[in-house]
Amino acid sequence: MRSGEKPKKRARRFGIDHASGRLMLGSFSIGMPRSRIARMAIGVALILCGLLGFLPILGFWMLPLGFLVLSHDLPVARRLRRRLAVWWHRRRNPAG
Repeated sequence: MRSGEKPKKRARRFGIDHASGRLMLGSFSIGMPRSRIARMAIGVALILCGLLGFLPILGFWMLPLGFLVLSHDLPVARRLRRRLAVWWHRRRNPAG
């Protein structure tokens, strides 16, 4: 790094990046299919497997990931994800 340069701050995003079509989980990203039906099938499969989170291999971590994938295609899930993001931001950065 040269003197006087500021380190680049990586934006932390959660959701599907519309430009690249990748699922962003902070600084980690996963490729997603372009087909809406395939994305919805992956989201539903993650949620169903997440309900079996008490079994080995499967986990409750699959539930929020499934809702995150579904929020790209379902307006109801998108609104809930956005409300959660706004609540989380306000909780982490209180005004004043």
